[in-house]
Formats: sequence, structure tokens, C-alpha cells
Amino acid sequence: MMPLLITALLLLAGVMVVYVIHVIKERHRADEATEIVRRMVDGDPAARLECNGEGSRARLFHEINSLASVLGAHADAELQAKVFLKNSIQDISHQLKTPLASLSIYQELLADETLDSESRQHFQALSAQELERMELLVQNLLKITKLDADTNILECRVSSVRELILKTRERFALRASREEKNITVELPDETLVVFCDPIWISEALDNLVKNALDHTQPGDTVTLSGKMTAGEVCLQVTDNGSGIHPEDIYHIFKRFYRSRFAKDKSGIGLGLALVRSIAERHGGIVEVDSTLGKGSCFSIYLPHGGKSACERMQQLENPIPTKM
Repeated sequence: MMPLLITALLLLAGVMVVYVIHVIKERHRADEATEIVRRMVDGDPAARLECNGEGSRARLFHEINSLASVLGAHADAELQAKVFLKNSIQDISHQLKTPLASLSIYQELLADETLDSESRQHFQALSAQELERMELLVQNLLKITKLDADTNILECRVSSVRELILKTRERFALRASREEKNITVELPDETLVVFCDPIWISEALDNLVKNALDHTQPGDTVTLSGKMTAGEVCLQVTDNGSGIHPEDIYHIFKRFYRSRFAKDKSGIGLGLALVRSIAERHGGIVEVDSTLGKGSCFSIYLPHGGKSACERMQQLENPIPTKM
């Protein structure tokens, strides 16, 4: 009887020891988990709970880790948005300083009652030019911001490439005539179409043609064309103007980039950046090939088959309902 009692007591003591060790380990794990969760709350991106194995605890820890990842992604996006906003405000402030300073000087000169009529008209024209520059700056900034922030929904549809080209030429025919420059077209087949937002693609073509006219001389030619190449629709604007300096070729699509070689000082450095944003929002790209002193060729490549960026966006905005 006595040996059995001793054996039972030893077993009970062993169970108690095991239980105490288990409790201590669990408490230690709980303390570790609490510390890791505290680090998560403090924003430590590396803090994660160990969720290997099976059971309810592993599933709980896995969900906590997933929640931390989602919250971290939101925090990163918010930080990027703040940085973007800060940089945009700095860019706008910097770009507005010059025309505002010029306007201030012109207004002081115009206030001089002794100013002759010819000089007054000259400074009034300069003031109007600076106001136009400021208006263009604000308009282009708003357009780029809409594209960057995805707040503008592309309204894509099947569009005729010939129609896009002809309407672009029509919009610049008067300016080209006044500047004694030529706008020609190389029209593709009538069947060539592209799935795009025609308003935004027209905006991109307009900026390319304006850029070409800004860097050509009387008698020069700007050519619009469209073609099918390697499964993509290619829209091109070619000119035989001043061309682009090799130093600038990799920077011209950056916002507010102004070449130190540029003779035209009235530009604001947003037109080509807007072209790039429009092309990328359509799932395409824009490229340039240029020879200094001989001219430039800008090419917008847009997807012809498959799902373009605007098609995918439309599906996200109007998802196909799932069966319940």
C-alpha cells in the first residue's frame, strides 16, 4: 500500500511540476507577445508574432500579423501622400515666384504716369504673357495631380487613330500658319483604332505638337502620324527643329525640368511630364529620339490588344457581381 501511495504522490508532484513549467512558459510567451504587439503599435515594421504551427493561438497570431501589415501599408501610403503634397506645394511655390515677381515689376512701371504709350503697351503685353503662363502652370498641375492621385476616371472607348490625328492638326493649324510653319499628317489605315480616353490622349498629342512648334523655326515642319507596331498603337509627333541636347534626353519628362541649353525661356516644364503621366495611365509609354540641330520624334505607345489600364480600371469601378 505504501509504495503505491508514494508512487501516486510522485506522479502528482510530477504533474504539478509540468503544469507549473507550462504556466511559466505560457506567461513568458504572453509577455513576449505583449511586447511584440506594443512594438507594432509603436510602428516597428519588423515586429511580427511567431505563428508557426497549428491551433487557435497560431491562427490568432497570424491574423494579428496580417492586420499589422495592412496598417503598415496604409501608414506608408499616408506618408508618401504627405511627401507628395509637400513636394507639390514647394514646386508650385517655386514656379509661381518668377511670374509673380515679374508682374510686380510691370505693375510698378505701369503706375508711372510719365510712361509713354508705346512702353505702356509693351509692359501690358508682358503682364498678359506672365498671367497666361501662370494659368497654364495651374491647369497642367491640376491635370497631373488628378492622374497621380487616381481621382480622375478614364473614360475609355474605341477611338479612331486617324480622327485623333486630324483633330490635333486642326487645333494647331492657325498657330502654325501665323508662325509660318507646316503641320503635315501621315494618316494610317481607317481601320486602325485604339482603346483609350480620347480626351486625355488628345491632351498628350496637343502637348507634343505645342512642344514641337515651340522648338521649330519658320519654314520647319511638324508631322503627326500613327501606325501599328509590335502589337501596339504608336502615335508620333516628329519635327525638324532644334532637337534635344544629349545632356537633356534622359530628363525632359521630369516635372519642371528646364534645360540650360533651351533658348525658349517661357516654358514651365510640365507639358512632357503630363504626356508621360497620360501614357502610363493608359498602360503605355512615351519615348523620344532626337538629334541636336536636326529635330525630334516623340512616340506614344499604347496597348492595342488585351486589357489596357483604363479597361482594368473600369472593371474595378463596375465589378461583375458574384453569384450568392
